[in-house]
Amino acid sequence: MKRLDSSNGEAASERIDARIAELADWRGDTLSRMRKLIKQADPDVVEEVKWVKPTNPGVPTWEHDGIICTGETYKSVVKLTFAKGASLKDPAQLFNSSLEGNTRRAIDIHEGDKVDAVAFKALIRAAVALNTAGRKAEPRRAK
Repeated sequence: MKRLDSSNGEAASERIDARIAELADWRGDTLSRMRKLIKQADPDVVEEVKWVKPTNPGVPTWEHDGIICTGETYKSVVKLTFAKGASLKDPAQLFNSSLEGNTRRAIDIHEGDKVDAVAFKALIRAAVALNTAGRKAEPRRAK
């Protein structure tokens, strides 16, 4: 589903495409690959670009009845932060960042890292199921 970005009328998906192209390195490739997996896991996902500032092109965000995850890019990492990650089971132990909080969890992907596509798509589906259930996230204690 295409949604227009309120900042300039451009479709959010086009802004994400532009961000990926602008990166032009392993981070763009990684963000593109993870975006494709998100769309495969949830064909009804809505893409947004949030928190746009003059100093920041915004953060790609994937939603389905609420935020599933965001995709931030830094110099040495692509960070996928799951809004209700602490409430999700993660048997493949993909979450490797932001483990101390009671709400969010993140996956930090460094250059050369491989992410288990099957496990990642299962995590996306679980996040969608949690959002569509309409219940508030229940914190899981970090191990």
